[in-house]
Amino acid sequence: MESTRTIRVTGKGQIKVKPDVTRLTITCEGTYKEYGDTLKHSSEDTEKLKDLFEEFVFERADLKTLSFNIDTEYESYQERNVWKQRFKGYRFSHIMKVEFPSDNDRLGKILYALSKSPVKPQFRISYTVSDPEGAKNALLGNAVADAKAKAEVLTQAAGVTLKDIQTIDYSWGQVSFEVHPTDRLMTLADCGAAAEEDCSYDMDIEPDDIQVSDTVTVLWEIG
Repeated sequence: MESTRTIRVTGKGQIKVKPDVTRLTITCEGTYKEYGDTLKHSSEDTEKLKDLFEEFVFERADLKTLSFNIDTEYESYQERNVWKQRFKGYRFSHIMKVEFPSDNDRLGKILYALSKSPVKPQFRISYTVSDPEGAKNALLGNAVADAKAKAEVLTQAAGVTLKDIQTIDYSWGQVSFEVHPTDRLMTLADCGAAAEEDCSYDMDIEPDDIQVSDTVTVLWEIG
């Protein structure tokens, strides 16, 4: 019985997408002697942030938790020329995010409100896309088209015919549609000064296009 002849080609897809969603990643931290006090202060900070975002037409559920943990913290001290450690307290770290259609004016007002809030979080500004699934589908389409173009060149050069597709292999790995104007965590002091009558920071940010790539491997029968 004659075996089926095949050709396997890997195609690479690449796209550029203009980000249209602003993502604020907010980190609240604190250390307290008692575990219960640590939980209490963490909860109070979260509620204050939700109150603040409600003033900017967000739902309370729009402020989403990315991670939350409480760890014991120790400090070093010297006693009779010997270094020792003693319990300092329980430290909480609560990382949250909120997303909204990109608007520098709205972003400036939110950051100004945070600067006047009793909660002084660290934050990171990043940008993403409102339709990641559509972007992923376009990326995969480009990868398959690239694989087909390569297969046609190879089969033509080899004097054989490209027939039906046998399999398509795709890793389904995570593709990140996010761009960071700054990689470091910022504080409100990084935003500069704002006039009291403005009630806003002047945020003049234009994020670069998001560039992503991925691969697809296609197996064709050849004749």
